[in-house]
Amino acid sequence: MGPVLLDTERIRLRRLTVADVPHLVDLDSDPEVMRFLTGGRPTPVEVVRDEVLPRQLAEYERHPGLGRWAGIDRMTGEFLGWFALDPGDDGTEAELGYRLRRSAWGRGLATEGSAALIRYAFTMLGVRRIWAETMAVNIASRRVMEKAGLQYVRTFRLTWDDPIEGAEHGEVEYELRRDDWLREHPGQERAIAFRAR
Repeated sequence: MGPVLLDTERIRLRRLTVADVPHLVDLDSDPEVMRFLTGGRPTPVEVVRDEVLPRQLAEYERHPGLGRWAGIDRMTGEFLGWFALDPGDDGTEAELGYRLRRSAWGRGLATEGSAALIRYAFTMLGVRRIWAETMAVNIASRRVMEKAGLQYVRTFRLTWDDPIEGAEHGEVEYELRRDDWLREHPGQERAIAFRAR
C-alpha cells in the first residue's frame, strides 16, 4: 500500500502503486465510467501498466503533494477509484480530477474527496487556483465541481479526430481561486500562516 496523503470521513487517499494496475484496468474497463472520456472504450492493460501508471508514479517525485491518489473506502478497504491534483505549468495551479467505480457513484464520495484535495492544495501546498474540465454534457461531473466549490468559467470546443457522442456540445472549464475559497472558509488563513513559519 502506498503512503497516505489524507483521510476524509469515508475515504483514504494514498499514493498509487504498481499493485494498483488491476484496479485501474478494472476501473477503465467499465463503459459507463469511460463514457465521457473515450466513448466507453476501455484502456488496454499494457497502456495502464507501461504508460499511465509509470507517468503517475514519476509525478510524485517531480511535484511533491500533487498527482493522482487512490481513493480507498476506509470501512471496507475497497478501491473506489482515483482523485487528482495534477500540477500546472508554474506550480501555482492544479487541475482537479476524479474517476470512480460505478459502485461509488451517487454517494457524495466524488465531492468529499475533491473538497478534501482542494483544502489540502490551498492550505498545505500554496496552490492559488484549482481548475477542472469535462464535457459539457457530463452533468454528474459538473455537479461535483459545483458542490466542491468550483465556478463555471467557459464553454469551449476542441477538434477531435474521433469525436465521441456529445462532443459537439463542447467542453466546460470550472475554477476556484484560493482567495475566494478562504472567504468561504474563514480561519484557514491561520493554517496557511502556521505552515509558512
